[in-house]
Amino acid sequence: MEWEGAALVLSARAYGESGAIVHLLTEEHGRTAAMVRGGASRRQAAVWQPGNLVLARWQARLSDQLGHVSAEPVQQASARVLDRPFHLDMISAVTAVADGALPDREPHPQLFLDLVRLITAIAVLGDPPPMADLVRWERDLLAVLGYGLSLERCTVTGTTEELAFVSPKTGRAVSAEGAGPWRERLLPLPHFLLDSSDESRPDEWLHGLDLTGYFLSRHLFGARHSPVPEARHRLRERVRAMVENAQ
Repeated sequence: MEWEGAALVLSARAYGESGAIVHLLTEEHGRTAAMVRGGASRRQAAVWQPGNLVLARWQARLSDQLGHVSAEPVQQASARVLDRPFHLDMISAVTAVADGALPDREPHPQLFLDLVRLITAIAVLGDPPPMADLVRWERDLLAVLGYGLSLERCTVTGTTEELAFVSPKTGRAVSAEGAGPWRERLLPLPHFLLDSSDESRPDEWLHGLDLTGYFLSRHLFGARHSPVPEARHRLRERVRAMVENAQ
């Protein structure tokens, strides 16, 4: 059993003296684990950084085995943002979320392609960083795994105007009018999730991270009795500090 194709590195950890266990995301094979001989060596370590796009060659005697992988780098996103801590935290957060949330060997082609585009944008673009796109990708991740948010109309009044909140119980949008006395119990809905052309601000990034983070924790990581990855908490705290410094 073997395959070859483009893959995103989601994580890598040392195994044995110089080997590594890596988790890859591919278009056709989903999230896949593999062993890399010499993967922790100085020569290879740079290839297996989270966020890197590689041309991977995976081999195993049986399809359900761990398998071995070798790769050639295509785009080393992590190296491009080493001097930009915020962008590096974005790549660390989104790869950690993908690694922890996606089922093994279950392909989601569009989610993979969108993640490649997102990481490329993070690595290539300067300021402002594409935080709105990161939150949109997490929204799409929830939808693909069966926990989509319903943001088209207010669940209380049925209106499509002035949507401002999301119910933490149902994941449905609520308008400013429909919020009523429950306003403090609802999650703020950033406008960039309603209008992709909206130029978002750090305070809306924070609302977006809190919104998707709530449902990631509740439905994906909580269901597995696992915490949301520390890398994502770190990104959220960096955004929170930006908002506080701007006040």
